Amino acid sequence: MPRPPLIAVVGATATGKSDLAVELALALDGEVVNADAMQLYRGMDIGTAKITVAERRGVPHHLLDVLDVTEEASVSRYQREGRAAFSAIRERGRSPIVVGGSGLYVRALLDEIEFPPTDAAVRGRLEQRAREIGPAALHRELATSDPEAAALIGPQDTRRIVRALEVGQLTGRSFRAFLPRPVHHEAGTVQLGLRRERAALHERIARRVDTMVSQGLLAETARLREHGLDRGVTARRAIGYEQALAVLDSTMTCEQAVEATVVGTRRLVRKQDTWFRRDRRVRWLDVDETTSPVTLRDRALDLLAQPAS
Repeated sequence: MPRPPLIAVVGATATGKSDLAVELALALDGEVVNADAMQLYRGMDIGTAKITVAERRGVPHHLLDVLDVTEEASVSRYQREGRAAFSAIRERGRSPIVVGGSGLYVRALLDEIEFPPTDAAVRGRLEQRAREIGPAALHRELATSDPEAAALIGPQDTRRIVRALEVGQLTGRSFRAFLPRPVHHEAGTVQLGLRRERAALHERIARRVDTMVSQGLLAETARLREHGLDRGVTARRAIGYEQALAVLDSTMTCEQAVEATVVGTRRLVRKQDTWFRRDRRVRWLDVDETTSPVTLRDRALDLLAQPAS
């Protein structure tokens, strides 16, 4: 069948995206590009349900295990490296298949998004000014210099006010000019979304967390701590690892950590579901426990055969 120039498999955590991406890669001679922010980190395997080498079934996977846990994930860097991976995959005559549930990372690869520069010194001065005069006063300054951005940002949202002012000072452009637009970077891109009934997905999440614990999540977290997990700006806050660190520090019992991880994952699922459902370009596939990988693959191929909008 004709292959779309770019395929993405998206949706909430624990819906089965990784397995479908492998099936599609085998069917379409493709390679997979990860779009899960926490799977960028080396060693964060059990707690992110990272696909194993055996489960990849020989399909090359890109942008897995590319950051140390002490590094901060950068969406702009991810965009550059992801699109470079697309080019390399195509040079090999193969098809890139994006898979993941980190909405902003998916959009960074698929959509027309330009990321403005940052400057720690400029941001530091603005943050200091926010502490001195308060966010509402700083918001009034933003309303003078960038009224479009001020209309979008609440007067108490210090972080976004500071960022909008920083962007204006560094680029001379409105912060709104850098907001993502739902326009695919490449014509013909197809997004396939997986969704499961909410109650069934909650049960699946609970089982997944129990499995992570039995597979050694605490031991994995202890090893990552030796490599600086506590210093990680992004990695240490990952659901599951934050709770495992609390168990290692004796501020949570294992039972409390499991419950907190399940609740946190369910909260994440709601956010992911809202993010992807509002994108009208996604073609949805409903999945349940009776859906075999082959059946799901064939249904996905049928959707891919339809013309892209």
